[in-house]
Amino acid sequence: MNSLAIMENVRRYRTIASLYRQTAAFRPLHSGSLLAQAREWEHRAVAELEAYYEAFCYAASGNAPMQSASCAA
Repeated sequence: MNSLAIMENVRRYRTIASLYRQTAAFRPLHSGSLLAQAREWEHRAVAELEAYYEAFCYAASGNAPMQSASCAA
């Protein structure tokens, strides 16, 4: 998957999370579950970025995928 597609997915996931948060503000009785859904979509966005970054580091280094947050060795 290319970087533009990754960024588009991240944008979509964060937009969905934002909509859940906005809905929670107007539906206090359901805010707990709505905010949990928002957190789940944010988690998906972060996971997508982490997977892309790990693959980028792997390709750049030619080594096994790194566990740290930095490509620098």
